Amino acid sequence: MNDAPIGIFDSGVGGLTVARAIRAQLPRESFVYVGDTAHSPYGSKPIADVRRYSLEVLDTLVDQGVKMLVIACNTASAAMLRDARERYEVPVVEVIGPAVRRAVSTTRNGRIGVIGTVGTIGSRAYQDMFEVDERLEVFTAACPRFVEFVEAGITGTPEVLATAEDYLAPLRDAGVDTLVLGCTHYPFLRGAISYVMGDGVSLVSSDDETAADVYRQLVRRDQLASSTAVASYTYEATGASADEFTVLANRLMGHEVRDVQLVQTGVITLPDLSGFEDVDALRP
Repeated sequence: MNDAPIGIFDSGVGGLTVARAIRAQLPRESFVYVGDTAHSPYGSKPIADVRRYSLEVLDTLVDQGVKMLVIACNTASAAMLRDARERYEVPVVEVIGPAVRRAVSTTRNGRIGVIGTVGTIGSRAYQDMFEVDERLEVFTAACPRFVEFVEAGITGTPEVLATAEDYLAPLRDAGVDTLVLGCTHYPFLRGAISYVMGDGVSLVSSDDETAADVYRQLVRRDQLASSTAVASYTYEATGASADEFTVLANRLMGHEVRDVQLVQTGVITLPDLSGFEDVDALRP
């Protein structure tokens, strides 16, 4: 089982940043990456739909024999982390906790900004984790167009910069010294985000921090790949065209992604939570 792959899941291409960080920190580990391009983006969708789509993909990964699940999507982590940890026997790693821990250790003035999708910010998953420490002030902003830009392969245009200014100016003016990129798509827009926030603001993204958490979990469970393991990387997408995913992924990642396979997820039935008010039960 130690040489079994790690399963990595995101709504689209954003989680490739996490996959890349895992590949860099754990070069002997294999992984299977699934981008749920059939339902991307997740950020504006009802929480019940995000839960269903996410669990369908994770079921597919477990069926492929992975030894660990990595939810490389902030919206999905906020919506169904508890469900996943109760549903699967393999360990489940998410992206919110590692980023929060890094931000707490990074901030100097205790004023932390968090940007994410509408779903992530609305879930208060980040806010609740930070508010455990009364010394911190947390400022948030939903940035829905950022995912749209990345999924379209647009990362460095004047329109991106203008949109970043609109979204981020209130956080900059609030005096935050640390900004959490609460979506795995956002590191692809790091140039514009850093320019708007200024040199005095540290950017925290979940890719490297999540990869470090994956390492810790594998060590604790004595599940590191053997010294003779030869890593393999499998990329899968749920959308209508593997070519579209491949072209975009290589534009963003520098030709690391090859031979993307199309997969179909199963259909599972979950309770209707569209009017569910007690969102505490859905948070990590």
